[in-house]
Amino acid sequence: MAWDEPTLVALLKQGHEGAFEELMQRYRQKVYLIAYGITLDPEESRDIVQEGFLKAFQNISRFEGRARLVTWLHRITVNQSLNWQRRWKRRLRWHHRPIESEEDGESIQLGTDEYQAEVLHQRREIDQAYHKALKQLPDDARTIYVLKETEGLSYAEIARILNIKKGTVSSRLFYARQRLQKALKSYRESI
Repeated sequence: MAWDEPTLVALLKQGHEGAFEELMQRYRQKVYLIAYGITLDPEESRDIVQEGFLKAFQNISRFEGRARLVTWLHRITVNQSLNWQRRWKRRLRWHHRPIESEEDGESIQLGTDEYQAEVLHQRREIDQAYHKALKQLPDDARTIYVLKETEGLSYAEIARILNIKKGTVSSRLFYARQRLQKALKSYRESI
C-alpha cells in the first residue's frame, strides 16, 4: 500500500508493521547506495542499511517532520556509514571490494561487442581506477559526492543531512570532482 508521507509517518509512530515494510521497500535501495558509496563494501553496506532502518523504527517518535522522511533516513545512513568507517580505520582494517557486474545490475549479452574480452577488461580496469580514486577521497568529500552523484540530492538537502552550510557542500563537491577527474586522467594517460 502506498501511503503519502504524513500518513506513513503517523502509522510508523503507531508501530504499524505494514508501514515499516512500506518504508523499507520505498527507501532500501536509496540508502544502500549511500552506504555503499561511503563504505565501498557491499556486505557492510547491507548491515548498515538494516541497522539504519532499525534505528529509524526505534526513533520514529523523535521525527518532527521538519525535513522529509527520506532526508532523515539519509542522515541516519550517512552517520551509520561514517561510524562504521571510523571503527574500521581505527583497527586498520578498512578495505575495498570492487563492485561485481552482477551487483551493479549490468547484463552483458553473449555475442555482442560488450562481451569481448578486451572490452570487459577495459571496463573492469576503468571501474577499478574509479573506485580506487573514490576510496582515496577524504570521507567528507566522498560522502557529499555520493549524495549528489548517486542520489541526485540538492545542495540544500545535502547540507541539511550533514548539518553543514551549502557553500561547504559546494566546495567539497568541487574538490571531489577535481580529484576524481585528475585520477581518471592519470589512468587514461597511463594506458
